[in-house]
Amino acid sequence: LAVLFFAGTLVCVFTPSVGVLVVGRVLLGLAVGGASAVVPVFLAEMAPFEIRGSLAGRNELMIVVGQLAAFVVNAIIGIVWGDVPGVWRIMLAVCALPAIALFFGMLRVPESPRWLVEKGRHDEALAVLRSVRSEDRALAELGEVENVAKEERESQQIGWRAVFSNKNLFRILLVGIGLGVAQQLTGINSIMYYGQTVLVESGFNESGALIANIAPGVIAVIGGVIALTLMDRIDRRKTFILGLALTTSCHLLIGFASMMLPVGNPIRPYVILFLVVAFVGSMQTFLNVAVWVYLSEVFPLHMRGFGTGVSIFFLWVVNGFLSLFFPSLVAGLGITGTFFLFAVVGALALVFVVKQVPETRGRTLEALEEDVTTGAIYLVHRNQG
Repeated sequence: LAVLFFAGTLVCVFTPSVGVLVVGRVLLGLAVGGASAVVPVFLAEMAPFEIRGSLAGRNELMIVVGQLAAFVVNAIIGIVWGDVPGVWRIMLAVCALPAIALFFGMLRVPESPRWLVEKGRHDEALAVLRSVRSEDRALAELGEVENVAKEERESQQIGWRAVFSNKNLFRILLVGIGLGVAQQLTGINSIMYYGQTVLVESGFNESGALIANIAPGVIAVIGGVIALTLMDRIDRRKTFILGLALTTSCHLLIGFASMMLPVGNPIRPYVILFLVVAFVGSMQTFLNVAVWVYLSEVFPLHMRGFGTGVSIFFLWVVNGFLSLFFPSLVAGLGITGTFFLFAVVGALALVFVVKQVPETRGRTLEALEEDVTTGAIYLVHRNQG
C-alpha cells in the first residue's frame, strides 16, 4: 500500500493531462481503501480488549491529523507560491513524504497474532503476543484464539460462504454496511474535501476561505483526541446516538442560518463557519472514530477481513458519489437545501442505530465472535434497550 501511495502521487504530480491525473487519483483511492480496511483491524487484533477502542481509534485520529497537515501545508503553499503556474503539483508532491515514511515504518511492525493463528503459525503468534502482553496473558489469549480458530474450521465457518449461510452473520454484515454508509451520509468528507467551496458560498473570499478552512481541520484533531479518551468509557451505541443527534442538529442550524442570513450579511460567513466547525467537532468526537473502531471489532475472525472490507467498500462508494456530486448539490440547492437534506438522512441514520446496532464495548474479540455468530449479541442489545 505504501508503494501504491507513492506511485499514485508520482502519477498525479507529473500528469500531462486530466485523464492521467484521474488514473493517479484512482491509484491513491485504492491505497486509501486498502489502508482503511487493514489498519483498524490490525490495531484491534493487537490491542488488549480493555483499551481496544482507544488504540484502534488512533487510526482515525491520525487521518484527521494528516488532513489538518494538508490544509496547513496547502494554505502555506497557496499563499507563498499561489501565482506559480501548476502550484497544485507542488501540493501533491508533498504526499510522497508520508508514503516513504509508511514504507520504512512497516518494515519493523510485527504481524497480527490472530492472523498468524488462522494461518497455523502458532509459535510466531505467541512471540508477538509476548512482546505486547505479560507471559500469562499471552498464553491465555493464544489459547482462546486457537480454540475459536479450531471451532471455525470444524464447523466449516470460513469466510464469505459462512456469512451467507448464517442469518446472524449476514445481519451483522448489514449492520457494518449501514454504519459505514450512515457515517458518510452525514456529509463529513464533503466538508473536509470542499470546505473551502462551502465557505466561499457562505460569503468568504477565496483567500479568506483557504485560511478559514484550517479551522475544521483543527477541531477535527481536537475531537479525535477527546474521542480516544471516551472510547473505552462510553458504550459504542450511546456514542453513535449522541453523535448523530448533534450532527443532525448542526445540519439544521446551518440550513436555517443560510436561510435567515442573506448573502451579503457581514456575519453570515462567520456564523456558518462556526456551525461547520461545530459539526466537524461533533462528528469527530462521537462518530468518526467510533465507527472505525466498531467495524474493526464486530466481525468474527474468519470473516473479519471480508466483513470489514465489504463495509468499507460501501463506505467509500458513498463517499465517492458525494464527492462527485457535492459541488453540484451546493450549486443547485444552495447551502440551505444541501444541509436540510443531510439533516433528513441523519435522522434516518439515528433510527437505524437505535433499532439495529448492538453493543461491542468491553468484550474480547473472541467473546464477541460467539455472541455475533449465535445471535446472542442482539438479545443483549434488546434487553439493554
